[in-house]
Amino acid sequence: MPIHDLFLRMTRGQLSRRAFLRTAAAGAAGVSALGWMDAVRLQAEELRKKGLSCILLFMQGGPSQFETFDPKPGASTGGPTRAIDTAVPGVQIAEHWPEMAKQMKDVALIRSMNSREGNHPRAQFLLHTGYVPSGSVKYPSFGAHVASELGSPDFDLPHFVSISGGGGGGMPPAGSGFLGMQYAPFVVQNPTRLPLNTELPRGVDEKVLKRRLGLLDDLEKDFAEAGARPKVEDHRALYGTASQMVLSPRLKAFDVAQEKDALRERYGKNNFGQACLLARRLVETGVTFVEVLHGNWDTHQDNFERTKALSAPVDRGFAALVGDLKERGLLEKTLVVWMGEFGRTPNINGRTGRDHYPRAFSVALAGCGIKGGAVIGATTKDGRNIAERPVGVPDLFCTLCKALKINPRKETLSNAIGGRPIKIVDGGQAVKELFA
Repeated sequence: MPIHDLFLRMTRGQLSRRAFLRTAAAGAAGVSALGWMDAVRLQAEELRKKGLSCILLFMQGGPSQFETFDPKPGASTGGPTRAIDTAVPGVQIAEHWPEMAKQMKDVALIRSMNSREGNHPRAQFLLHTGYVPSGSVKYPSFGAHVASELGSPDFDLPHFVSISGGGGGGMPPAGSGFLGMQYAPFVVQNPTRLPLNTELPRGVDEKVLKRRLGLLDDLEKDFAEAGARPKVEDHRALYGTASQMVLSPRLKAFDVAQEKDALRERYGKNNFGQACLLARRLVETGVTFVEVLHGNWDTHQDNFERTKALSAPVDRGFAALVGDLKERGLLEKTLVVWMGEFGRTPNINGRTGRDHYPRAFSVALAGCGIKGGAVIGATTKDGRNIAERPVGVPDLFCTLCKALKINPRKETLSNAIGGRPIKIVDGGQAVKELFA
């Protein structure tokens, strides 16, 4: 294909810059057709993307914005929750987040998030993929997109790891979709133990393992040629990733016991704190996307006491993660996102609980060029409505893409009949005020 056609495909998001550079570099005509400065700029962008990663702290069930990052003390909807000052003058958060209050100079808040999805499964899927569930298209989670866009193909650990951080957090609500099994999340149920089945069986060394994998490939050829090639490719991607892990010297990144006890204590010796510590170890090793799940924030009853208990380990772990990344020089290339699938109602029900409320909720961001201390948007004094700068889910995803230098309009052919192209993000605009 002519180089100018390749360039047009790249600028339209139909071809990744990485693929373009590989193709252009195949002949000397590539650089000469582009021009030296264009080639240098493209290569520079590729270099800037290397080493970028994302950690998502997802609060399953929908945390109350009133008891986290948008308190309303004194309002009839505010309940008994008090607000406390933070390291940023004029910015207050809920009283249960004292460690995050100290760290607020490195954290930005969006207080005007909104969506139309108030059902848990649909809203969790939306906040993981940017799309509402569809029967015909298996949309990939954002983590799978990050793994696909930023992950090095010769890296021998999974590029997408999902960790259960306690509190009832379970499996991620979305996988790799039509991107394929090579970008599916590797699930860690206990952050304080090495993943199960990552040791070679007794009497099996690397040579024996590779011979067995070769035999398996031979056995699957007939099945693939009989019409099951997609299933065979997914299976090969799955056991290929597993075999790489088993043989990788980087596997020790999963062992948080190698950290000093004082640092483990700083994060909190609970599942969430240790999951955050594991997330830091993984991105430091080269994993591109780590999700830490924490639940259950579905506080339809006893909201105030339950939110207080749920907040304690998350406040400590979240603050330690941001501080530790910054001290190690990793925050500038690691995007940290805290969010749930929606917020909670301004009205307090008869069980002293708050119900589902997608009309206004909060998200916290740090790292990767995010302007610490910024507060985007606001809700009304009673928290019922957005007063200024509404931010939709597509806007949020465009913002994450901007921080990670990913083209949100890049298209990939879906698994639907006809294979229609699907963008990473359909619509929306990045919240530019979040960037310095």
